[in-house]
Amino acid sequence: QLQASGGGLVQAGGSLRLSCAASGRTFRTYNMGWFRQAPGKEREFVAAISSTGTSKYYANSVKGRFTISRDNAKNTLSLQMNNLKPEDTAVYYCAADPSSISVSETYDYWGQGTLVTVSS
Repeated sequence: QLQASGGGLVQAGGSLRLSCAASGRTFRTYNMGWFRQAPGKEREFVAAISSTGTSKYYANSVKGRFTISRDNAKNTLSLQMNNLKPEDTAVYYCAADPSSISVSETYDYWGQGTLVTVSS
């Protein structure tokens, strides 16, 4: 089970840190990802991290502004978002997959989403 949190309202240029808490003892074996869905748009890839944390991938639109990380001891995935822009406004979802890391929506497990709103 995945529980995303940390969303909220922030002004453009501000920062937010999203967290995704995972239950169970196998978190360390899962590849993890963040996706987002803006109003009226399809869900899109944001960032992904391998089970060990050694490989990370980012969408071009967030590269240099967002940082994905994980703490396997605490079963937690994080997304640090800096220099936020109004176009970052979306519901953000965390996702987990035991076998592969991907930029597509092939993950087996999904959290419920947390809303990020960036005002101009």
